[in-house]
Amino acid sequence: MTKTNAMRQLDKAKIKYEALTYEVDESDLSGMHIVSQINLPAPQVFKTLVARGDKHGPCVFCIPVDKEVDLKKAALAAGEKRVELIAVKELLGLTGYIRGGCSPIGMKKKFPTFMEESALSFPQITVSAGVRGCQLLLDPKELIAFVDATPCHITTD
Repeated sequence: MTKTNAMRQLDKAKIKYEALTYEVDESDLSGMHIVSQINLPAPQVFKTLVARGDKHGPCVFCIPVDKEVDLKKAALAAGEKRVELIAVKELLGLTGYIRGGCSPIGMKKKFPTFMEESALSFPQITVSAGVRGCQLLLDPKELIAFVDATPCHITTD
């Protein structure tokens, strides 16, 4: 597998990670499809969602694949009145990533990033490597520090 931008950035920062590959199923881009292939429980596998706030613009939310983002909690965390997930067609232009391959590491611009605080209860979690078919397994504390994320509770209960 060729190195992704996210991998190159982690290498440069000397952050250890393991690349976990999986078969892509175009008919199922869900995180649960990834969970079924990489042998980690869903709460340790994180998806990256991009939203737009009404005051400050784009923001990034990383949550476990088996959870849903609570837009009210997300807005509160981001200091917004409200946030809305961006349309899939906007994703590539805004972040440089496609649906199913969006990573909190190495987006075109640095956006405010919020990590579901449950990540801190694991020694390692995965996030997308920036392409479909590959996840990065790494220490959540190192990831949070690297992307300057704010740990908070942003999922529905």
